[in-house]
Amino acid sequence: MTYRRAVIPALVGGLLITLLLWWAGASAQALQLRGSTSVFDVDSVNELRRWLTPWSYDSSVALPSDGSADAGTGGDTRYAGLYSTAMQIRFVAVFACYLAGTLLLLRRIPPTRGRTPATLLALWAWGPVTATLAVTVSAPWLIASRGRGSYRVLPQLAGVIASSGPVPVFAGLLTALLTVLVARVSAKGAEPLPRREVPARPARLAASAGTAVVALSLVVLSYQSVAASIQTTFNGAGLLSEPGDLLRQWLLLGAWSGPATTSLGHWLLYRAADVLLLAVVWWSLRLLPGLLTRTTVAAMAAGAVCATVLGLLASQVLHMAIDDTATVWGPVHVFSALGTGVPAALTFGATAGLAAFMTLWLAGDRDPLPSSVVPA
Repeated sequence: MTYRRAVIPALVGGLLITLLLWWAGASAQALQLRGSTSVFDVDSVNELRRWLTPWSYDSSVALPSDGSADAGTGGDTRYAGLYSTAMQIRFVAVFACYLAGTLLLLRRIPPTRGRTPATLLALWAWGPVTATLAVTVSAPWLIASRGRGSYRVLPQLAGVIASSGPVPVFAGLLTALLTVLVARVSAKGAEPLPRREVPARPARLAASAGTAVVALSLVVLSYQSVAASIQTTFNGAGLLSEPGDLLRQWLLLGAWSGPATTSLGHWLLYRAADVLLLAVVWWSLRLLPGLLTRTTVAAMAAGAVCATVLGLLASQVLHMAIDDTATVWGPVHVFSALGTGVPAALTFGATAGLAAFMTLWLAGDRDPLPSSVVPA
């Protein structure tokens, strides 16, 4: 799919996800109305407010929530300008990141020749990735707007990065559906490249290498004692002290411990979600080289990031099915874990894509194009 054909659906997708997130943020103020608790219970209202606040343009919704500004006395207006700047940067970054990622994905996985489900899933996974990148880029301005930017900068940065919440997951799904529809219309009349025939052995080796990279985060680094060491090893002083919280966001896909604190059956049930994550990653990386119109480093890295995010979402859905906290905290709380772990998925997904690409290359699959278009 050429850039000329891909740019229209990419622009539509970028505009749509930006508008959806803006609309979600604009809805946060409605939760402060007196009648909101008569529609939802108090716990659900608080959870919904947590979801929507990172996308709210209204500084009166966001700034007083952490006690850093004096609501109602005018103290919050001192930093309202910085907050507005942070949100402008955030929404511009959402549009730019989604546009860039969608252009790459539509170019390499166009919704033709049986690739439509893969394109839809990849674009859906790119939504939470876009939100993570956007909140990361805008984090310095948001931290400064709270009036205590010089205090524990890195832990504050980690908190902002983890704040995107489940909203981008739902917005990303709607955006992916419309983007694929527009892309299919845009691709009509074009000569689609056939799917590559990738030898089974190199494809399996590449998938195994990439999955091993993801398993390093999920199985080794996310183990409770190792994760605690990562988070508490750094105890320096000064402005950039305590990077443990920040490392935890970008390195850990989960958190688990041995079965000492629970029954073995219950522990194994929760570990099934981790197995599902790795299975989704392996199967996606196994199919990815054959889905790509051209095997490049950027395409493999982006595809592996999307595969890791999809595996993460699948494991979180399984956790939702086996978790019983909804009866305690309300039905909204069931979806609260959606979208967590995306920074680590971005880190290890990109690394897994590079590992898979190098494994393919070393295993002898060095032909980046389908055989029918390779020059004789």
